[in-house]
Amino acid sequence: MAKSRFLSGFETRRVHANGIEINVAIAGSGPAILLLHGHPQTHVVWRHIAPRLVRSGFSVVTPDLRGYGDSEKPASDASHSSYSKRVMAADQVALMQNLGFETFSVVGHDRGGRVAHRLCLDHPSCVERMAVLDIAPTATMYALTDKEFATRYFWWFFLIQPFDFPERLIGSDPEYFLRRHIAGQVKIQGSVSEEILQEYLRSYQSPETIHAICEDYRASATIDLKHDEQDAAIKIQAPLLAIWGDKSVVGGLYDVNATWKEKAINVVGHALPCGHAIPEECPEELTRHLLDFLK
Repeated sequence: MAKSRFLSGFETRRVHANGIEINVAIAGSGPAILLLHGHPQTHVVWRHIAPRLVRSGFSVVTPDLRGYGDSEKPASDASHSSYSKRVMAADQVALMQNLGFETFSVVGHDRGGRVAHRLCLDHPSCVERMAVLDIAPTATMYALTDKEFATRYFWWFFLIQPFDFPERLIGSDPEYFLRRHIAGQVKIQGSVSEEILQEYLRSYQSPETIHAICEDYRASATIDLKHDEQDAAIKIQAPLLAIWGDKSVVGGLYDVNATWKEKAINVVGHALPCGHAIPEECPEELTRHLLDFLK
């Protein structure tokens, strides 16, 4: 184990789970919380949140999702099943069990929220509480696609194009794509420092990471939708907290609370004064809402 560079008081290690190696930062004692990042970030997105949760009496686990950061990037195929949210959720259940946590709460931002959604459906006995940050359900967002959404969330339709079209274009200048992507989503200036951006870029400029990210999005537009359709009648049983940015695309285009009430039986929701990157833009407010909910 090694001390985390970015999460105060955390140690990083690689854990074998569900057939792959997952990079994870861990600290604390008490009830377990699993924090799942989104695209284009890594577990470092939780740097302001995770230490506060530890100080409040929780064990906190912050992995890099498969394909992201320093976690393994397994090969995929035409079905994109290696990056289905079903498989990515199974990674996290295996990770938590290997760390000694049979039950836990899960907080997912962006892609991590989609993994958390599937985790609640496939492994309901593991999840005590669930929070999703700045997302509506995947199937809902695709079903309600219009010109404004397709324009403002263009990468949902760009990254799913066949190999190796998006990989080749992003790979020609990954730093430009990453900077433009983050700048377009963050509405509070200074929320992502140059040091943090360089840490995101360290993994993002890898061709293997770029391909894995495209596979993540391709899976969401194909096999994940099939799984969602099969489970359309199943509602999440765990209490669910939905938080969104009032300056974000999701907050502007959807009644986020209503979309999750279609998927879960016990939903509360709040908007925060920020854009999409809630853990980086509004860490104090987010921590307060999470502690109220998780305690």
